[in-house]
Amino acid sequence: MDETGLQDASILLMLMGAEPASEIFKHLTPKEVQKIGETMAGIKSLPKTRIDDVLERFKVEAGLQSSLVDDTDGYVRDVLTKALGDDKANMLIDRILQGGDVSGIESLKWMTPDSIVELIRNEHPQIVASILVHLERDLAAAVLGRLEDRLRTDVTLRIATLDGIQPSALRELNDVLSKVLSTGDRMKKAAMGGTKTAAEILNFLGSSVETAVLDSLRNADADLAQQITDQMFTFDDVMKLDDRSVQVMLREIQTDSLVIALKGADPELREKIFKNMSNRAAEALREDLEAKGPMRVSEVEAEQKEITKTIRRLADEGQVTLGGGADDAYY
Repeated sequence: MDETGLQDASILLMLMGAEPASEIFKHLTPKEVQKIGETMAGIKSLPKTRIDDVLERFKVEAGLQSSLVDDTDGYVRDVLTKALGDDKANMLIDRILQGGDVSGIESLKWMTPDSIVELIRNEHPQIVASILVHLERDLAAAVLGRLEDRLRTDVTLRIATLDGIQPSALRELNDVLSKVLSTGDRMKKAAMGGTKTAAEILNFLGSSVETAVLDSLRNADADLAQQITDQMFTFDDVMKLDDRSVQVMLREIQTDSLVIALKGADPELREKIFKNMSNRAAEALREDLEAKGPMRVSEVEAEQKEITKTIRRLADEGQVTLGGGADDAYY
C-alpha cells in the first residue's frame, strides 16, 4: 500500500470510531497494523476537501470539521488496545507514539534487520535459529542474509532440522531477549522450524546467497539440502507470482505440460493462469482440460515439478520474481 493509500485507510478508520475500527484492526497483519497506526498517529488535522475525497470514495458521510479527533494519541491507544489486547497494543504504542524500546520476540518484528543482527550475531546458532523461525519469512531472510557465511549456513541447517521449540528453549529466548513469555513445563512444543521453514526463508534470499547456503548445506547433509530445495518453490506457489512473471513462465512451458499440471491445481490457480493468457489461448486451454481424462497423481506431480524447475531457472536468470529477495531494500 502506498503512502496515499495508507493515509486514506487511516482517515477512514479515524472517522469510523474506535469500536468499528478495532474490528478491522483484528484482521490486519502486524506490519499493516504498525504502518496504519504510525500514519494515524501522524494525522492531527486535514483539509475538509481531503476528508470529503476519502468519504466520497468509501461512500461514508462525514462531519464538517477538518480535525478528525481531539486526541489522536489517545485514539490510537484506544483502537489498538481494543483490537490487539493490552500486551500487544502496549508494545506497538510504545514504538509508534513514544518511540520507546520494546523487548522480546514480538518486538523483533518491528526492528530493522540490521538491528536484529546486532542483537543476535554473538548468540549460539541454535538461539539464532529459534529466533528466526518466530519472524516473518522475509524479515528472517533479511537477517539471515546479513550473517557471516559460516554462521548463516549453521543457522539454516538448524532451522531445517528444528522440529519444534520446547518450553525450556523458549525460556532461554526469554533470557536472551529480556522478555518473560508465558510458558509452562507441560506446554506442548510450538510447531516451528523444519525444512519447510528453512525453504520459505531461503526463498527470500538473493540468488547468489541462496546458492551459497545450499551448497554449504549439501556438504553438511546432502539429503537435507535436497529436502529444502524441493520445498523452496512448489507449483501452488505460482499463485504468489506477479502477472508479468506468470506471462514469462507461460512462454517457456508447452501446452501439453501445462494441461497435465493444471489437472491437480486449485480453481484459483487455474484462473490466474487463464487471466494471463489471451482470450483465445485461455479458451483453448479450458477445452483441453475438460477433454483430458483422469490422470495419475504421480504424473501430475511430476509435470508440476518440471514446471517449478523451469520457474526456478527463470528466477536464477532474473526473468521472474519469486518474492522480495534480500538484495532488495527492506521496509
